[in-house]
Amino acid sequence: MANPPVCRIMDYNKFKFDEAQRARESRRKSTNASLKEMKYRLKIGPGDFDTKTRKVAGFLADGHKVKITIMFRGREVERPQFGQDILNRIADTVHSVGKVESMPRLDGRNMVMVLAPDKRAQAAAKAAAHPADEAPAAAAAPSRRQQAAASTSSTSSTSSTRQPAGASPNGDAPASNA
Repeated sequence: MANPPVCRIMDYNKFKFDEAQRARESRRKSTNASLKEMKYRLKIGPGDFDTKTRKVAGFLADGHKVKITIMFRGREVERPQFGQDILNRIADTVHSVGKVESMPRLDGRNMVMVLAPDKRAQAAAKAAAHPADEAPAAAAAPSRRQQAAASTSSTSSTSSTRQPAGASPNGDAPASNA
């Protein structure tokens, strides 16, 4: 035992405040990924398919998991390969932001697949997009060499019509120096 005993005299309210701040900071840094669900029908039109798939890609980009449900009605359940085709099209469309976590399975009258965000694919897609963004900017602003070449080519095209020596470009008679 230490003599005198080791202790720290502190303000209890300040201690509680600091502890609450640390807890709030840790809650803010944690990601709150939830499971979103998007329902498709077997006879979905191309416009609705594109809209729903864009929404799914947005959810995946935000870091949420997405449960895709294909709903079958009546005799549609006898043709599960059509639902499988739709789910494969969705997976192919969002492969740049997500990956298939659970493969499609038939669950009663519904076919279900779960997609999860793929950080590596998102980073690769972002890296591929950045050089494409820089190229139009470089093309939009020509360099000084390109500007000089353009100005010389435009002046040479206007002077391509031959005029006699000493004639002015506007067709007037030459000025005499007498």
